[in-house]
Amino acid sequence: MTDRTVTFELERHLTDDDLVATLRADVAAGLTATPKALPPKYFYDARGSELFEEITRLPEYYPTRRERAVLAAHAQDVARLTGADTVVELGSGSSSKTRLVLDALSRAGTLATYVPVDVSESALRGAAEALLADYPGLQVRPVVADLERHVHLLPRGGRRLALFLGGTIGNLLPAERAAFLAAVHEWLAPGDHLLLGTDLVKDPARLVAAYDDAAGVTAEFNRNVLNVLRSALGARVDVDAFAHRAVWNADAEWIEMRLRALRDTVIEVPQLGVRAEFAAGDELRTEVSAKFRREGVEAELEAAGFDLAGWWTDPDGDFAVSLARRT
Repeated sequence: MTDRTVTFELERHLTDDDLVATLRADVAAGLTATPKALPPKYFYDARGSELFEEITRLPEYYPTRRERAVLAAHAQDVARLTGADTVVELGSGSSSKTRLVLDALSRAGTLATYVPVDVSESALRGAAEALLADYPGLQVRPVVADLERHVHLLPRGGRRLALFLGGTIGNLLPAERAAFLAAVHEWLAPGDHLLLGTDLVKDPARLVAAYDDAAGVTAEFNRNVLNVLRSALGARVDVDAFAHRAVWNADAEWIEMRLRALRDTVIEVPQLGVRAEFAAGDELRTEVSAKFRREGVEAELEAAGFDLAGWWTDPDGDFAVSLARRT
């Protein structure tokens, strides 16, 4: 038997120094803002990624299961409508759900190239090695990049299908969503497609439970961002002085994850010259997770220059996957 070595070439637009510089800027701005806020991307150090994988298996957290069910039911439709030979996954992580799409395109005989894009080089390497082993002949081109800055630098060519799954677009504020979709539109060519996962508006009690589980895993995940500040920036912070909160904002139709000070406390980052004081009850917002309605998704896609080519939900109408064609 001949050993088959799996190889790939990593493309890098983001270095460790870039990540630290962005973290420093975001933390300095967020801790001195009113109200105080941090971007959710800083949840995902090694421990945060482990906790999120645990969250996806919790009974209260339905989005991952629902999106997987939609993809399992309609990946063949995606393959038929797109004829894509190149799949570019924006924020790929472990690329687990993506296999449903790759399998459908492979059965259709069009799949040639997979481009996972993520800020984590280690996650990209792990996913690339697994995919190369399982999909002989597939060209895998992992890219280390920040989706807020580097969409225009991603690979071009082929009949592209961009994936942005997991409801991650809900973590962007409306102006940020518009800018992101416009950047994706500019990068794609006419006739290319975007496959977008969006969590849908539903009973607020179910939404809050999905972000405040009985086992306390999401609470640990939320507070872990403070450990990231300590390990990455040498911040002085009493993690136990903060409690997790998940709140439904009915006007904006999004969940807000917050850390509430249980007592007077301080987050101090000496290297940034930042000292953020919290009185008991003060809060730090760590995530917004917008929930959507079909008409809103369609309007945002249309404003960015996309036509809605497909819309699928799970039987309960909890989660939607939409296929948009770049005009």
